[in-house]
This record gives sequence, C-alpha cells and structure tokens, in this order.
Amino acid sequence: MALIQACPLPPDALLARYAAKGAYADCYAIDVPGPVSFPAFVEAFYTGAFFKLELGLLGLIGKPSSNQDARRLAAGEIGNFSGWRVEDRAADQLMMCDLGGGLTRSWLMAAPAPAGGTRLYFGSAVLPKRDKATGETRMSALFTPLLGFHRLYSRILLSGARARLAAS
Repeated sequence: MALIQACPLPPDALLARYAAKGAYADCYAIDVPGPVSFPAFVEAFYTGAFFKLELGLLGLIGKPSSNQDARRLAAGEIGNFSGWRVEDRAADQLMMCDLGGGLTRSWLMAAPAPAGGTRLYFGSAVLPKRDKATGETRMSALFTPLLGFHRLYSRILLSGARARLAAS
C-alpha cells in the first residue's frame, strides 16, 4: 500500500508564498497509479467520507455544501465552497482561504509522479496573527495543541481522496 509522506512544497506550489513569509506550511503527498485529472482529485478530496464530517459541522453554522458544489468547485465554476473561498487557481492547483478570518489556507495539487502515475498533494498554511497593540506576529494559542491532530487529519483526508479515486 502506498504511503502518504510529508514532503517539501514543490517550487511552483501556490502555497509556497506563505511559507516564504514565515507562516506554518505543510505538504503531504501520495503517488497513485495512472493518470488522475486535477478536477477529479479536487472532487474526490471534497466528497470524501472524512471531509463530509467537516462539511457537516460547517453546515450547522450556515456554511452548507453538496457533492454538486464540490463538482462545480473542481470545474472552476464557483469561487466559494462551504467555509472557504478560492484564493488562487492554476490548471493543476487550487488554494482555498477560510472565510472565518483568513488565517488558514488549504492547497491541492496533482502532478505527474517521477515513477509514473500521479502525485497528489495536500497542504495547509496557518498565518500568524498580528497583535494590534505591539505589532508583533505570533501563532494562535491553539496552534501548538492542535498541530498533531492537524497532521493526522491531513493524512486521513488525502487517504480518503486516494480511496475515492481508486473506487471510481
């Protein structure tokens, strides 16, 4: 079974701009056999079982979404999806910004894998907050306690997308 690996961001990753500015940024990747179109990856990611749990919670606070919305996001037809807005897009990448405060980014990319097939990437950025009184930037107090969960959850989400693609 293929493993999801933490890896450096590819040089052309849309998420790299935040890492360059000192934000926390991570990147996970898995290679899958055969060609996978980027829209198919986006749809599989946002319709996965574990992501559906997150979407269900967001639906409770007025940010509903559907599989059709995920399909439209993947096709580039909409700019908002549940609790996120499209910040940037390329033919093989998508970067989403949270609507709650703009402190987090989610990024997806699909590229040819070196050994054949497709490499699927998922990464996140967490931006530090600026203290209005001092002008200093620092991470939220919840950042460190939630980091382990975030790393595990990122792997689970990418694994779910891989499983959906394998089943289709």
